[in-house]
Amino acid sequence: MSNLMIIKPNLAIDFFRKTDDDVKEIVTQVSKILKSETMQHLAHKIYDKPLKLTVDNAQELSTNLKTSTRGVSQLLGLGIKTSITGKHGDLIITDDIVNLLDRISKPERDRIKSAYMELQNIKNRTGRILNTGTPWHKEDAITDMPNKHIYDCYSTGLITREKIEEIRNKMTPSLFAANYELKHIADGDALFTNPQFILGSTPDLLYNGIAHVDAAFGGEDGTAFTGLKQLGNLFLVVGKRWDKHIDDCMSEIVNLMKYYRLGSIAVEKNADKGYVAQNLTKEGLIVDDYDEHMNKYIKISTYLRKNWKNIRFLEETDPEYINEILDYNENASHDDSPDTLSSILRKVTDSDWLY
Repeated sequence: MSNLMIIKPNLAIDFFRKTDDDVKEIVTQVSKILKSETMQHLAHKIYDKPLKLTVDNAQELSTNLKTSTRGVSQLLGLGIKTSITGKHGDLIITDDIVNLLDRISKPERDRIKSAYMELQNIKNRTGRILNTGTPWHKEDAITDMPNKHIYDCYSTGLITREKIEEIRNKMTPSLFAANYELKHIADGDALFTNPQFILGSTPDLLYNGIAHVDAAFGGEDGTAFTGLKQLGNLFLVVGKRWDKHIDDCMSEIVNLMKYYRLGSIAVEKNADKGYVAQNLTKEGLIVDDYDEHMNKYIKISTYLRKNWKNIRFLEETDPEYINEILDYNENASHDDSPDTLSSILRKVTDSDWLY
């Protein structure tokens, strides 16, 4: 974009990413490039005058090279969900407006698809729309983008085959397919698909609910937290996941319990002999510790699968938490999130079960 601002200074560029914060990062970087010695030298060679930024903020950039009388900046950066009424551009560029959220949330996919279609209204008559990004779902906004050229990890030659296999072994099949092969694998063997969300949710929805934590003590495991409130046949859920030792999550867990005004928190004591329960109790929480005797895969494929369609996730649930559930199978390397959710579902639905 910095090159275009020098070579075609009267071109109005509208640049879109997922959020405003994502855009600020890029616009700030373009500003730094324009101020670099190389770009200053290039502009002077072409126009025989020094390059100066006449507009320089986190959202807009313009230079003294612009001669157009149109009252728009050379570069305007916006989050894709921002109101674009009244905006116009000669070149519309989108960059990663589809991400993990689109994979796990149908409302998010619908919002982004609508926002992308609206870009046609701000493109000037002779303008163009250029898109770069990664497809995350078979019904995301990328399916609406025309003239797609797919550059997967094999065709670019940027990654050796050895490195590709190393990366593949560190990711779930669906994530590897989306990120590196730019395709969607069949969901035929998936236990969980299409999670449902409550948009605009509030902490009051979980008032008097209960919680569960699956603790990590090092290695590749993560710590996962679930807050749940049963409402008739529905289960309202908030999920959080951290790649941290349980000790480093204690304060966040306590804050979550207070924020959602949850009651007791359940934690198994098989691995730590009650260590986590003792520390949570010291923090003033009511703790229900228990010995786990059930096979994890059976527990997840029974309690979580049975109740999956009745679960409504609060909007602030971590994408990583949902993603770990969607990628779960019997051989999954990470299962902390589905484990904590299935454990708490067992607790509230199986009155005959004794921890």
